[in-house]
Amino acid sequence: MKQAMKQAEIALEEGEIPVGAIIVSDERIIAKCYNLTQKLNDVTAHAEMQAITAAANYLGGKYLTDCTLYVTLEPCLMCAGALFWSQINTIVIGASDPKKGFKAQAPQALHPKTQVRWGIEEQACEAQLLSFFKQLRS
Repeated sequence: MKQAMKQAEIALEEGEIPVGAIIVSDERIIAKCYNLTQKLNDVTAHAEMQAITAAANYLGGKYLTDCTLYVTLEPCLMCAGALFWSQINTIVIGASDPKKGFKAQAPQALHPKTQVRWGIEEQACEAQLLSFFKQLRS
């Protein structure tokens, strides 16, 4: 999760919502990404979407069945759908997103075999987000 938080920090420095994601396969990081929605002017350029694409390219296939995603904020419904189709094995989530996270919108959105771990480095992940939105509003 620390590596995902570093990606979120890069997003913050670039004026993006600080969400970072990494994907690990065989105990190696194969994708490191952060939100790029502002930079790319693309509402789909979430950290998770970028990571899924990067990991699939690295592996040479669309399925991430032996991979783990570490993400600083609970994925939205769009990202959960993409994670469903990727058949990712495990998702490790930092902070929950009670308003826009998949759990509130569609708790069954992930692939049935996907395992989810919640609240890893939760306070630190939340602090990154709260700091960003506090600065945005001031």
